[in-house]
Amino acid sequence: MKNYILSLVTLFFVTSAVTTSLAQTLSAEAQLDKAVTLSAKGDTAGTAEALTAGTTALETEAKSSSGDLKDKLLSKVGDLKSLIPLASGGKLQSGVLGKAVSAVKMLLGANRISSLLGKGESGLLGNASSLTSSLGLVKAGSSILGSGTQNQLSGVLGEATKAVGGLDKKGLAGKLAATASSNSLGSIVKLVGSSL
Repeated sequence: MKNYILSLVTLFFVTSAVTTSLAQTLSAEAQLDKAVTLSAKGDTAGTAEALTAGTTALETEAKSSSGDLKDKLLSKVGDLKSLIPLASGGKLQSGVLGKAVSAVKMLLGANRISSLLGKGESGLLGNASSLTSSLGLVKAGSSILGSGTQNQLSGVLGEATKAVGGLDKKGLAGKLAATASSNSLGSIVKLVGSSL
């Protein structure tokens, strides 16, 4: 009987640890989105908690990144950290947080693209879903740009999205998709880098 109870207690703690680690492994962008949502609802404690978790995840990813926008991303981490005390004190306006998060999303997506581009063809082939996700982040954040830059970026995003779809194909088709997508992906990284 003692062994049975001990097993149950152990199982409970393992389950709790797994649940906690899953909560901590939410992506940086998911945590930041959560912070924006909670801020709009007026949940100051929740906003500060999600913002802290998102900023920590973002900093960890940025530091281990090989992308061209790593330094800009780390600079945005500093900006987000400065918002945490405001969020805790209930003085952070959700519009300010929303703009900051949009800028981070664009940089995060573009930096992930840059990291894959840096690996050459091998970084692109077979990574259609990662690149599509990163393009989605860039698009989601682009609303903060001026209309000229936003239109320019939107055009390149459309090209890249079409080309990226072929990166999971085998052989020559995949290689052609890698060649076709690398130019538009590089343009996105440059546009985001110059606009933020």
